[in-house]
Amino acid sequence: MIVEPTHPALADLTQQLAGLSEIDALRKLAGLFPGQVVFSTSLGYEDQIITDMILANNIPIRIFTLDTGRMFSETYSVWQKTNARYSTIIEAYFPEQTAVEKLMTNKGPYSMYDSVENRKECCGIRKIEPLNRALAGQKIWITGIRAEQSANRQTMTQLEPDPAHDLVKFHPLMDWTFGQVKQYVHDHNVPYNPLHDRGFVSIGCQPCTRAIQPGEDFRAGRWWWEDNSKKECGLHTHEEAFKP
Repeated sequence: MIVEPTHPALADLTQQLAGLSEIDALRKLAGLFPGQVVFSTSLGYEDQIITDMILANNIPIRIFTLDTGRMFSETYSVWQKTNARYSTIIEAYFPEQTAVEKLMTNKGPYSMYDSVENRKECCGIRKIEPLNRALAGQKIWITGIRAEQSANRQTMTQLEPDPAHDLVKFHPLMDWTFGQVKQYVHDHNVPYNPLHDRGFVSIGCQPCTRAIQPGEDFRAGRWWWEDNSKKECGLHTHEEAFKP
């Protein structure tokens, strides 16, 4: 993978983060790229941990969420509790109104069930377009991705280029297990979505998310009517990792 000139030198950046704790790595990135490090939260387990790391340690990283208009009421509740707990404001990015109106008028509220193409169209309108606006001008994008979450994510590296957005992505919890995630939430009394207690591991839009059964894959609850190989919405398209 050839790193574009506008990207940070990944080899050097990897070396600078080597051996640092997750909190120290976040602090380091915020110092290296002031005002150009952003964290996107879906308000799930992993993202609540990163939010706690950032806000409890006063790390100057902007936090935003994508409000698709189809979120669970429990998600809004944890959003409100998080703002109150940390005396913060999580920024909201909404889909473009005209595009949503056209989609709903022409295809109805549940077009995502009819085909993969329709589902991706909905994701594109409700997630991808707002994300592109949120990431404009940024250098580092922090995410809550863990390798354990899906087969696709097991090939990702903690630090990787994202040419589509002309930045670098950092996944501080990449190597964490689900057990470590739950332990951190418990130990630090982090606000979390109560849907997690009802079998929801990955929480997205209400029409596209269900609880999983014991033994099911982590992603089984997302777009459950589709083949497992198609279960990404396009937010995290994977590029081959840069090799120094």
